[in-house]
Amino acid sequence: MRRSMLAITAALLASAPIAAQTIQTTPTDRVIDQGTNHSEVMRIAQYLTDVIGARLTNSPGIRKAEDWTQAKFREWGLVNVHKEGFEFGRGWWNEKLAVRMVAPRPLQLVAAPLPWTPGTSGAVTGEVVLAPLADEAAFAQFKGKLKGKVVLISEPRELEEATEAPFKRWTDDELTKRDQYDLLNGGGGNRAFNPARLTFGAKRDAFLKEEGAIGYAIMSSRNGKLVHGQNSQFQVGQSGLLPGIEIAAEDYRRLARLAKMGAKPTLEIDAVNHFDDSDTKAYNVLADIPGTDPKAGYVMAGAHLDSWAMGDGAADNGAGSAMVMEAARIIKASGIKTKRAIRFALWAGEEQGLLGSMAYVENHVAKRPVDAGASGMVRYMTWSRAFPITPGPDHGKLAAYFNLDNGSGKIRGIYAQGNTAVMPIFEQWFAPFRSMGAIEVSARRTGSTDHVFFDAVGIPAFQFIQDPLDYGSMVHHTDVDTFDHLKADDMRQGALILAEFLINAANSDQPLPRVPLATAPTPADQFYPFPESAH
Repeated sequence: MRRSMLAITAALLASAPIAAQTIQTTPTDRVIDQGTNHSEVMRIAQYLTDVIGARLTNSPGIRKAEDWTQAKFREWGLVNVHKEGFEFGRGWWNEKLAVRMVAPRPLQLVAAPLPWTPGTSGAVTGEVVLAPLADEAAFAQFKGKLKGKVVLISEPRELEEATEAPFKRWTDDELTKRDQYDLLNGGGGNRAFNPARLTFGAKRDAFLKEEGAIGYAIMSSRNGKLVHGQNSQFQVGQSGLLPGIEIAAEDYRRLARLAKMGAKPTLEIDAVNHFDDSDTKAYNVLADIPGTDPKAGYVMAGAHLDSWAMGDGAADNGAGSAMVMEAARIIKASGIKTKRAIRFALWAGEEQGLLGSMAYVENHVAKRPVDAGASGMVRYMTWSRAFPITPGPDHGKLAAYFNLDNGSGKIRGIYAQGNTAVMPIFEQWFAPFRSMGAIEVSARRTGSTDHVFFDAVGIPAFQFIQDPLDYGSMVHHTDVDTFDHLKADDMRQGALILAEFLINAANSDQPLPRVPLATAPTPADQFYPFPESAH
């Protein structure tokens, strides 16, 4: 009888529901489950774009995004959620812009306001004059000819014909070709930088104001009625003096042709722009998942939260921000513990020269002897050229930084930034995701986004390779950068791969390998033309 009962008990246990048994799952499987079956990445992206919209640094949009993203991090259980401020400049936003040609015939035009330029204080009307102002030498040619005019200051030109499809995914062969090691020869790739060229805009504004122009226009750099609306006059005391607009290339050329033939085209412009000087600081949003070993340091992921004023800042960079936030949610919801802490950053001021991530590096990681009075693009262009580098309190603590800022395209690999020792490690980390298209570890260096200044001070800092989609051809910085251009499956894949890389970097026995801390480079050995010092 006892033997029969034991047999029955064993049979019942064997047939018990799977849910009642202890199931062993790997961290990778838990990440994939959270990132696919429970993803919130598109809900995050939709709120940032449809509800909040454009997030120009120090605008009302970015302030709303700062509050909302902090609330979400707290909702998910992250700690040390806070903002870190840095001096930026003026707040600005556009309420209304209407631009139409009223002569020689009525025609609505496609245009964008130039940030940090004033409005028109009601509709103004003026004849269009074509006066390309490429440098100060051009001022004399148009002196006394611009009073009461709307000045087209760009030389109209035919744009290059497209040679590729507007929507693109990398082939495996194309990805392989992206793997190249850049031989930086004593800083030979660093072209000389002349800060004076960045002051020309202020001189042009002063000339136009003195001549009595009522406003000016530039031509869009893309065809297809795409407009951007970019400007760099955000510092206090350096804002534009006249209303400035960007006109779609097709409309701009029409105006230029009419002006050339003497048809006297006339524009009506009604721009309602607002400045806000109540807080001249911009703010990075930071949030942490603590590690189990307080002495082990931390790893980091980031994306820039700011955008330009046109469109809704979806691909640039609502997509990256949403994937970074989703990676935080995935890790927290999965219950995965890591030795090192994981910090998430949403940067401000990226579009004006990576200013938010630069501020973080300067405050926490390392300093370089840059002119304290330099700001904007001058600071951006000179920062990585200044030596020596002085490590800060977090230089030894920050084990890795990962960045997302190439739109919503699927992650296809990662740029190793010339760090050859890290390449076999990343190849191993990509192994579970090869069937999802992530295959390439490229030695190539890539720039122009928020990993740059971490990398410049010796932190292992990386940007992922993503499918281009229509990012460069259509949506980047334009009025069509909206939610519709985001790819949900690609963003789910990107968020879970980012989460996996963060977990691996935070749990590895040893921090990721580092390249040597940069020192002032030896002059390049190119002989032709001979440098002045060789004469």
